Amino acid sequence: MTRLVRADLRAPGWGRRGAGTGFFYNDDEGARISDPDVTARLDALAIPPAWTDVWIAPDPRSHVLVTGVDGAGRRQYIYHPAWIEAHDAEKFARLPDLAASLPRARRHVRRDLGAEPASRERALAVGFRLVDTVGIRVGDARHTVVTGHRGLTTLDVRHASVDADTVTLDFPGKSGMHWHVSATDHDLAVAVRSLQRDRSARARLVAYRDGHRWRPLRAVELNAYVREVTGTDATTKDLRTLLGSATAAHELALAGPLEDPRDQEQTIRDAVRLTADVLGNTPAVARASYVDPLVLDAYRRGDVADAHREIAAAYLDLVRRR
Repeated sequence: MTRLVRADLRAPGWGRRGAGTGFFYNDDEGARISDPDVTARLDALAIPPAWTDVWIAPDPRSHVLVTGVDGAGRRQYIYHPAWIEAHDAEKFARLPDLAASLPRARRHVRRDLGAEPASRERALAVGFRLVDTVGIRVGDARHTVVTGHRGLTTLDVRHASVDADTVTLDFPGKSGMHWHVSATDHDLAVAVRSLQRDRSARARLVAYRDGHRWRPLRAVELNAYVREVTGTDATTKDLRTLLGSATAAHELALAGPLEDPRDQEQTIRDAVRLTADVLGNTPAVARASYVDPLVLDAYRRGDVADAHREIAAAYLDLVRRR
């Protein structure tokens, strides 16, 4: 396994400059890099052409290989494949503890959904419940300004409708993917209806009263709440990852065990595609980042979750049997 070194992003690095219709690379003293082996390695990093302020690690073992600013003004990173593999393993290793914490966390959230209208507690509970049930991304205000794409914290009142006990969200999501999702949940419907009452259609939906003004809920607040109610180090992204893994496990359970490896792989692809639809991702992203490999390995061994149990609890039982 590659032995990585920690990148110092404050240290001088290599760069990329435009040259006609292409680019060339320069070292930390500004000299053009001409070694063909080095330039081939840098080309293989596939740094997006739109990135500016590009910093490249001179050491190919660096855990961060490239940083740059994308077209939306956000700092982006390209990590070493070995770092991604280790990070993903750690991410999925956190899921069983998160799944085990959910019954207690959901009881806490249900109490907070009944808190005072316009309270911070109620807004936090609405945020948690929506991520937990429909897998919505948390959102980023700066990204919304540039692209118009929305997430939980950047939804407007106009993006939600409530019909009896059903809450429906309709909005442009990340990468331009259109979201139209519904959740039938009495407590959530009551809370969302109260957030819409007597407010502008273009006001932020998930917000709370702070004195005489409405304050939109921020991602940092919701992530702190997730940690508080679960008693873990989880984030909203971990909740989405758990939903993805549990959904894939449930879909494979519904399909049932199969003996032919080719049939197994087709069924896995179908389950991943359905999971991607739930999360608003492509199947490739869902499989790489949101489906625990233990679920797929178990299916190949003929082991499936209990399709009749709540999906997170069934996922937990499945991975604990490995």
